Amino acid sequence: MNTNFNIKALIRPNVVALQPYSSARDEFKDFDQEMIFLDANENPFKNGVNRYPDPQQRSVKSVLATQKGVETAQILVGNGSDEVLDLLFRAFCEPNSDNVITLPPTYGMYKVLAGINAVENREVLLTNTFELNVAEILKQQDKNSKLLFICSPNNPTGNVFNVAAVSELLENFNGLVVLDEAYIDFSESSSWHTKLSAYPNLVVTQTLSKAYGMAGIRLGICYASPEIIATLTKIKPPYNVNQLTQQKALKRLSDISNIKKEIDSIKDERHKLSKALLEVDFIEKIYPSEANFILVSVDDAKKRYKQLLENGIVIRNRSSQPLCENTLRLTVGTPEENNILIRVLKKLNS
Repeated sequence: MNTNFNIKALIRPNVVALQPYSSARDEFKDFDQEMIFLDANENPFKNGVNRYPDPQQRSVKSVLATQKGVETAQILVGNGSDEVLDLLFRAFCEPNSDNVITLPPTYGMYKVLAGINAVENREVLLTNTFELNVAEILKQQDKNSKLLFICSPNNPTGNVFNVAAVSELLENFNGLVVLDEAYIDFSESSSWHTKLSAYPNLVVTQTLSKAYGMAGIRLGICYASPEIIATLTKIKPPYNVNQLTQQKALKRLSDISNIKKEIDSIKDERHKLSKALLEVDFIEKIYPSEANFILVSVDDAKKRYKQLLENGIVIRNRSSQPLCENTLRLTVGTPEENNILIRVLKKLNS
């Protein structure tokens, strides 16, 4: 438990004083009833999407709460994880005054959002083995450090961070510790959302884009204390998650057994792919992964990226990232796609 943590001291004063916008569907919540709705200036002719969506996404949150073992008051749903992350900046970081800490190599949007919101981004590199440098992270914080971003499993490295190291940061970082778990479903590690009651400064973000196969609907999820969620809800756009997204999410969330089969398939393919990559001469290192991708070090990343592109395969060159010189990130595809990838890679050996 972080005894120094005070949520009220972290929230921007203007957000504390803010009177949030109240939409028509916030004032009348039972809009699934058969009523005559003349309150929201909508087009009255039914076409499936002529009405505004539930601004609080109650049905989606109810399903998530049951599946994850949390309260609905501990859930925020956003237009992708990027909106959730942006809301954290806007609720807790004073522009041109506060700072956040990020841990490269990592997900690039943390840095972009810091720039958009005029917030200093203090970068603390991971160690050479892609682990957390806890001592340096804590050394970099000051009274204006509001957010610490930890992506685990990390992108682009694929590794999960040590539980003891994350716990130490939660206990000693005075701002919010944001655990980005976009890839957690591919890992053998437990989600940190199960520890919300132990750490009042813990924020966990997840997504339906990866394991749930719904990148196209843009639905991100935030799990945190009711106080943090209430603050983010206060500043979110009134109808930030559209009706079609909510409907698709509910349908997919009801198909958990199929989702698990797909996750198991991806994990099996990740193992097979890692093994097959050992036979590719120009691959110098294969990094262990608990995500749905594998980072590899090669002789010439630019050359190999171009060769794969010429063979109809699009991957990601991560060489521009710190500690990632001459690396390629390979997403785990279907068995057929992975077989083609291996065949092309072996052909490039000669």
